[in-house]
Amino acid sequence: MSILRKLASQTAIYGLSSVLGRMLNYLLVPLYTSVFAPAEYGIVTELYAYVAFLNILYIYGLETAYFRFSSHEKGYNYFNLALTSVLISSLILSGALWTLSGSIAEVLYYPDKASFIKWLAAILAIDAIVAIPFARLRQEGRAYSFAAFKLSNIGINIFLNIFFIILCPLILEENPESFVRHIYNQDLGVGYVFLSNLIANGLYLLFFIPDWLKVRLTLNAAEWKRMMKYAWPVLIIGFAGVTNEMLSRAILKYRLPEGFYEGFTNLEILGIFGACYKLSVFMTLAVQAFRYAFEPFFFAQAKEKNSSQVFSNVMTWFVLFTSLSWLLLCVFMPYYAPIFLRQDSYLIALDAVPWLLGGGLFLGVFYNLSLWYKLTDKTLYGAYISLIGAFATFILNWSLIPVFGYMGSAVATFASYFLMVIISYIWGMKHYPVSYQVFKILGYVVFAAGGILINEVSQQSFLKSVLIVLIFLTLPIILERKSLSRLRAK
Repeated sequence: MSILRKLASQTAIYGLSSVLGRMLNYLLVPLYTSVFAPAEYGIVTELYAYVAFLNILYIYGLETAYFRFSSHEKGYNYFNLALTSVLISSLILSGALWTLSGSIAEVLYYPDKASFIKWLAAILAIDAIVAIPFARLRQEGRAYSFAAFKLSNIGINIFLNIFFIILCPLILEENPESFVRHIYNQDLGVGYVFLSNLIANGLYLLFFIPDWLKVRLTLNAAEWKRMMKYAWPVLIIGFAGVTNEMLSRAILKYRLPEGFYEGFTNLEILGIFGACYKLSVFMTLAVQAFRYAFEPFFFAQAKEKNSSQVFSNVMTWFVLFTSLSWLLLCVFMPYYAPIFLRQDSYLIALDAVPWLLGGGLFLGVFYNLSLWYKLTDKTLYGAYISLIGAFATFILNWSLIPVFGYMGSAVATFASYFLMVIISYIWGMKHYPVSYQVFKILGYVVFAAGGILINEVSQQSFLKSVLIVLIFLTLPIILERKSLSRLRAK
């Protein structure tokens, strides 16, 4: 098997495990929205938003630095050094969170939820510690082990959620003297989301027992400084990326004026918005699958004479596919959303979802455009663009939430990713010109947006939604007839 075929095969495995994993996790959304009130789900939404930021801090770029140094410099055991560094820092950070859990819970207005903070501190430490062994699996090409461990964790987490949230109450209702009474506390409620995650993550430590037996804790200041010099820009990019994705859910409760939504507290609105945000995962999965496949593709294709034309065609077809996905997901949302969001109160924020899906589309375009700074080794430009996007996300959320509520957050997501696309395109044309079919691409996006708008302002009808989609499909049939003819000929 050639190197490229092996890379493509492993990329498909990683992509499948990631996409399948997120899809399985998404199956928990109907469970949570059927059992938990919006205010309870708001706790999950907010705390996991903070976890996303802390995950970046706990790893601080050492995972990527390990890839770089272990691949290019064979005379030193960088696995032991990276793992030692992450182990020490994780114990310090999680020890601080554990000690201050009561105060943190008070600051977040969850005075009786200090145990949640402690469990999340343990989850963060475990995630960070196993990140380096997972990186070694990838570096050694052990894609199947990587996927098996990840999917096993997700399966265990889903089982534990169902066991604690659904099965335990049913068992106790039928048999109050069952053994379950010793392991189940009905007052814990939404806490079982975090406890299930902790138990499932704890099993990661068992998966890597062979690695733990071989580890030799190592401290080498000179080598550590070299790794950190490489790692810190990755840390900045990571923070910028998670800011774009998570900031709205981290600050919505605090920037939203009390009583902005009559009959709902800010925490309830956060839970409602967080649940509706989950509907944008369908676009995220499509973009993520494309990203896994596209990165190895463009590195291999860059050496070919017609690479610019190929990259242009890929962008056109990508935008066509994601624009159609955006249209489909929006016009048929009234029919599938109640299946995932099980209480009517969660449906009030559906008007934000088209903006979030559109933001996901532009994020995919940004990943597509990113080939210019990766192929020219100008990755620092990628950091600049990410930081600009993060700054725009912060300013827009801070400014718009008090005026427009959760819709301000949704528009901020859309606008920040769109801004990143514009900047990346302009800079890319200077450093690595690609003849993208700009007007055709814009036509697909605008046509899809128009269909979504017409569907929103007119009376709801399934046949009308189908008609809108069919009209949209006529556009690529007309514009891409030559490409389609060539495909049929092949």
